[in-house]
Amino acid sequence: MASALELKAVSAGYGETVVLEDINLAIAPGESISVMGRNGVGKTTLLATVMGHTTLHKGEVTLDGRSLNRVPVYRRAAAGIGFVPQEREIFASLSVLENLEVGARPGPWTQERVFELFPNLKERLGNKGNQLSGGEQQMLSIARALLTNPSILLMDEPTEGLAPVIVEALTAVLVRLRGESGLSIILVEQNSRVAFEFSNRSVVMDKGRIVYDGASATLRDDPERLTQLIGVSE
Repeated sequence: MASALELKAVSAGYGETVVLEDINLAIAPGESISVMGRNGVGKTTLLATVMGHTTLHKGEVTLDGRSLNRVPVYRRAAAGIGFVPQEREIFASLSVLENLEVGARPGPWTQERVFELFPNLKERLGNKGNQLSGGEQQMLSIARALLTNPSILLMDEPTEGLAPVIVEALTAVLVRLRGESGLSIILVEQNSRVAFEFSNRSVVMDKGRIVYDGASATLRDDPERLTQLIGVSE
């Protein structure tokens, strides 16, 4: 069976600047992983490379066994890659409903289904994007990505800047999404507790390379190693 997504010996960056070096990573259909690491180690660049926003210097990115190397960004989205950016990038002047409708495509994810995950959004359909709290904006960003009916979902630090109680609620939604959606999911997450709760497999990056790819429990149960790899201990 082909991997849902695979990066083979990928080196990539911005223009002549190389950020990622020799990245080998394969995600199975329906698999969820967490990607961790200090600031500036290449986590966001990893997602940007999958989306086609970087310069690919070496290697190959494949989706369902098909090369994406020469596929433009808009076609990658149409091919089944959903993206929740770190900045959320919702449309501030559009209503919640309009934000949800703008990129929606037919498939199993419908408005009613995302409202089951995020009931707050249903109560605020007429509100503009800039009238939502930070947590609600993050919910809207995830819901909008789901309504594109992707096969793989990339999420870049969705809990960043949120109050602890909102982080708890969002983590529960992410765990539910992992268990019920059938999607392949890559979660970039600074909070190791959230990362470990979300997925059984964790990847740690350092200086543009993967330095750990294995069981989340191994890192969770070894605080000293976790500190060495990402600089924090839970």
